[in-house]
Amino acid sequence: MRRINKRKTAGTRTKKSFWTKLPRPFFVLAPMANVTDCVFRGLFAKYGKPDVTWTEFVSADGLVSAGGKRLLIDLKYSPKERPIVAQLFTGHPDKMFEAARLIRKLKFDGLDINMGCPDRAVEKQGGGSALIKSPRVAIEVLNAARRGWAYGSASALISENNLKDGMNVPVSVKTRLGYNQVDFGWIRLLLEQNLPALTVHLRTRKEMSDVPAHWEVMPEIVKMRDEIQNDRPVSERTLIIGNGDVGSLEEAVEKTVKYGCDGVMIGRGIFGKPWFFEEIGQIRKMRHLKSHIGHVVRPNQYILKDILNQTDDRTPRERLKIMLEHARLFDKEFCGRKRVKNFAVMKKHFKAYVSGWDGTKELRAELMETENYREVKKIVENYIRNRVD
Repeated sequence: MRRINKRKTAGTRTKKSFWTKLPRPFFVLAPMANVTDCVFRGLFAKYGKPDVTWTEFVSADGLVSAGGKRLLIDLKYSPKERPIVAQLFTGHPDKMFEAARLIRKLKFDGLDINMGCPDRAVEKQGGGSALIKSPRVAIEVLNAARRGWAYGSASALISENNLKDGMNVPVSVKTRLGYNQVDFGWIRLLLEQNLPALTVHLRTRKEMSDVPAHWEVMPEIVKMRDEIQNDRPVSERTLIIGNGDVGSLEEAVEKTVKYGCDGVMIGRGIFGKPWFFEEIGQIRKMRHLKSHIGHVVRPNQYILKDILNQTDDRTPRERLKIMLEHARLFDKEFCGRKRVKNFAVMKKHFKAYVSGWDGTKELRAELMETENYREVKKIVENYIRNRVD
């Protein structure tokens, strides 16, 4: 009698990804280069955890190159951040396959493909927004990522048929509305791939961030999703995540109610606010905003404003204390002998933390001249001693 390979047989069983278990609406932290590093994300995990966390975006080509180890710092994370998604960019399917295998071995909960970054250097490599102009390559990169994820662990093989079902393979996409103009054909193509989640930055590549985000087209995207995937239960359809011009959790909640998306990704609105997501739990306890999968009910706006106003009610002393913690951890993790990142990266954070009260201009000017945590600490402690009650 021929012996059955139990390990391989068990490996073909499919397991639903974390995406199917999220409450709705949900709110997530955007991937931002030289912003959402492991230190900053760690502060969110401590002070106000989002429903899903993304890493900084990383080059798949670089990751699988001879010098790939130096990029692993951008993929460092802690269990407290889960569910955690690694974002990669490339225009080369073979590189994505190898990189996806690595991401799976690093035990990430999911992999996201950047198909929207407008940076020229990224586009020259065929990644980011360049994929909007090369839909065939985009789908090849997506399928390569799915195969790489599936075969990234010998004990987790997934059959070829199930690779096409995004609910089984947590490979998502973040993109824009189009390249030079709104392109619903591009969005439709992605929705036809049965992605577990699709994040749409509601501007075109040409628009960069120079115009208001086109939230008015979100209902059309949701309608398109429902038409394409009408044979699937609501809870198993591609999750639509909107992104662009969201400065507060209140605005994020209102977007889901007004435009019908499943979730909202917040980027620039989180600068200087590691506590940004802390009231998600409070919101979900509200009787008028239930977190049942597939249902979004209009919240009581007065209660919502009251809850969220408390979130931003940080005194200058509290803000500066968290900023010091951020600077100390950044210096320890990336600077000094390690020299992984330049301490100057922190300066964009200083601008965000030090705002909202009188006398911040002079303090920001001093902080812009610092080169390490010790200098920041001295300046801030002196400021608190002489200026903050």
